[in-house]
Amino acid sequence: MLLLAVDTATPAVTVALHDGESVLAESNQVDARRHGELLLPSVDKVLAEAGVKLESVTGIVVGVGPGPYTGLRVGLVTASTFAAVLGVPVHGLCTLDGLAYAAGAAGIEGPFTVATDARRKEVYWARYEDPRTRVGEPAVDRPADIAERVAGLPAVGLGAELYPDVFPDARGPVHQSAAALAALAAERLATGAEFLPPTPLYLRRPDAQVPKNYKVVTPQ
Repeated sequence: MLLLAVDTATPAVTVALHDGESVLAESNQVDARRHGELLLPSVDKVLAEAGVKLESVTGIVVGVGPGPYTGLRVGLVTASTFAAVLGVPVHGLCTLDGLAYAAGAAGIEGPFTVATDARRKEVYWARYEDPRTRVGEPAVDRPADIAERVAGLPAVGLGAELYPDVFPDARGPVHQSAAALAALAAERLATGAEFLPPTPLYLRRPDAQVPKNYKVVTPQ
């Protein structure tokens, strides 16, 4: 097993290579505006550090979000393209699940909340019974609207740091880690668990919209 994991659903551009037992190499950069520019060089860097060729990869792991439209699709398109070229499967995982798994590795047992920045003064979030068990589906809300539902719980992720009034017990990790995502995927593959399809989990419409009542300037 040799898994290449990528995730661009958050400000982190994160890539990792996992052999089914441990992480061989990883790259993590935080830049919300440069996903497309940073992802492929990060893949090259990780492969070089591990001393393997792309052709040796047996599966692709990708975070499907939730996340903002533009950044999220960079990772998904790249993952699907690699999978098609190599003829290997692509395994989708909820980005929040990756953060929850990383929280477990950091010593947080649960229950707890994962919250990432959804912009527009909102967060993508989910509650977890433990690092492997999500309670319900991910959602997008204004922090004040979920304050009672997350009260008293530790929280991880950038969303928790941005809104300390709602998440007073914010802990690490703050950013997504492809290493954690890959380790979670390896664990699920070993047990025969199902994965999500490599399609984006947006939870809301993209920011860019076609203007209403725009004037047609095409010659008649």
